[in-house]
Amino acid sequence: MKTKAAFLRPIPVAAFVLLLGAAVPPSLAQPGGDVIHQPYALDTGLVSRSISFENPTGAPGEGGKASSHLGVGRKGAPAKQIQPGETVQLCDIEGPGNIRHIWITTDRTPVVQRACVIRAYWEGQKHPSVECPIGDLFGFAHGRITSYHSAVHSVGPTGGRNLWLPMPFTTRARLTFTNESSKTIPLYYQIGYTVGEKHPADVGRLHVLFRRENPTTEKKDFELLTQREQKGRFIGSVIGIRNLHPDQWWGEGEIKVFMDGDQEFPTIVGTGSEDYVGLAWGIQLAPFLYNGCSLNDKHFVSMYRWHLPDPILWQKQARITIQQIAWKNGLAETQDDWSCATFWYEPSPSAALPPLPDIQARTADIWKE
Repeated sequence: MKTKAAFLRPIPVAAFVLLLGAAVPPSLAQPGGDVIHQPYALDTGLVSRSISFENPTGAPGEGGKASSHLGVGRKGAPAKQIQPGETVQLCDIEGPGNIRHIWITTDRTPVVQRACVIRAYWEGQKHPSVECPIGDLFGFAHGRITSYHSAVHSVGPTGGRNLWLPMPFTTRARLTFTNESSKTIPLYYQIGYTVGEKHPADVGRLHVLFRRENPTTEKKDFELLTQREQKGRFIGSVIGIRNLHPDQWWGEGEIKVFMDGDQEFPTIVGTGSEDYVGLAWGIQLAPFLYNGCSLNDKHFVSMYRWHLPDPILWQKQARITIQQIAWKNGLAETQDDWSCATFWYEPSPSAALPPLPDIQARTADIWKE
């Protein structure tokens, strides 16, 4: 599949690392200090590990034992072919620890990006705290791969993708990959993590929710985050819009954050949809570190906003919505195709996520070349 790269003015690597690192809670760096801002610190107390098909347990001295025709340890297990309907375990790690990076690549067709799902289970919970199609989880809506980077994701033009948010856990971290597509696909992946952290019992665990309404309901705002009933922090969302009314501007709707007792009216209110992702006067292809748009083509939009330097936190409960309001000779209620992959932290145990839309609902009207 041919893709168009989003050409950006490069951000120096050091500046990028410093900007991202500034948002990492101090507890995530314990007991070894700030591993991002102090790369020279050697006695951190942390132990570095990595899991892939070449070392599926991450155990010391157990990597690269598989054989190829070149011999033992000569690229014997870089990937696996995942059959339709098959679920494979990506990792099962005993804590305390912190997943610090996930990289994957696979088949690049748009349907596969919505058909394949990653789930994460923290601390032995039976239900997942992360349940999201692989495209949206790694930073792009509609199954449309575009090259860009932000503080949370980096995506290459041919589908190499990275997730950089820390994922702390105290006793156990288990991740799975399920192929719900109709074809066999290759899977390459690598999970980088450390063990030895001393997290408090109520440290936030990463949660990711995927939702889609195709179409939305008039005058009923699209929920980016359904009701949560304990303290937490909203990190942000990858939001997909397919404009069903090309003759009108879709993005006059405001974000609303209901928190800690809000009922009819929220505490935090935006001014417009493109305003929420830091743009203005319509949507433009403009991917930045904490905000922007990585796709704006054929009435398809993929945009994002990361609340890392400007946190949104709550103590008791939260719900986050965004309106569907258009402009056509004035403000008007409208219905369009909206999706989201929403990221937040809350303690464990946590309530189950709403049901994931089925594969037909996830892949209907997806991007086509």
